[in-house]
Amino acid sequence: MKDILSEIIAHKQIEIELQKQTISLEHLEEQAESMLQAGTTADGSHCCRSMKYSLACSATGIISEFKRRSPSKGWINETAQAEIIPAAYEAAGAAALSILTDEKFFGGSLRDIRTARPLVNIPILRKDFIIDEYQLLQARIVGADAVLLIAACLTPEQCSTLTAKAHVLGLEVLLEIHSPSELAYVTNEVDMVGVNNRNLGSFVTDIENSFRLAEQLCKVTDGSKSPLLVSESGISDPETIRRLRTAGYRGFLIGETFMKTASPGKTLQNMITTINDKSLITNH
Repeated sequence: MKDILSEIIAHKQIEIELQKQTISLEHLEEQAESMLQAGTTADGSHCCRSMKYSLACSATGIISEFKRRSPSKGWINETAQAEIIPAAYEAAGAAALSILTDEKFFGGSLRDIRTARPLVNIPILRKDFIIDEYQLLQARIVGADAVLLIAACLTPEQCSTLTAKAHVLGLEVLLEIHSPSELAYVTNEVDMVGVNNRNLGSFVTDIENSFRLAEQLCKVTDGSKSPLLVSESGISDPETIRRLRTAGYRGFLIGETFMKTASPGKTLQNMITTINDKSLITNH
């Protein structure tokens, strides 16, 4: 199978260069700096919300994802509206939102964050394949509170540089790893560490990946101390969340389970109701 990740990154590099020709890096820097000084985002709302704090304080820690398609599944919810679903997620009890902004492979855009931001008060993660500080500036301007940095897309040095830049912009960082070889990327500087249960080369999902890495992650991160641990992909039932929480995770990124249904917000609400009814999760 062709390495999908390599294809995505190659396209992303071209995409960013074209964007820079339309709106310069310097222009974005000026706009971001102005917003930071004013303490607002592009829509005038206050920044910044802490995703890490929201997850740590949440009884469920669910990060509900807004995603229209994926390279492996094709269209999941082609007509999904950013005016409706993120707000429905918040109303249902999501601790945070993940919004895909890649257009070619995931059917998203920065407009989705810009649209959702004034409608919700919970933190928003810009989920994309971030390889350039230009994308961090974009995230700040449209109102994201955190960004995803994927170890498989970056060198440790690039990851460190982008993390520092994100923090200057008031953005938290969710560092994504998939294998033990990427544990070296985990430092005290990142705010959250996510274990992707989906292989980005083949897009095969295995929830047991989070459990395999849990013990090693706890050693690297000194137990329950910073950074906060997040399990990503393949989560579809409350019992899995309970098991993951026992293993040390406090954030649970769930997308397709919700997005493939007619009412993603209602599906989330039903999951949280099941969690509460069965007392599957305790906040300890």
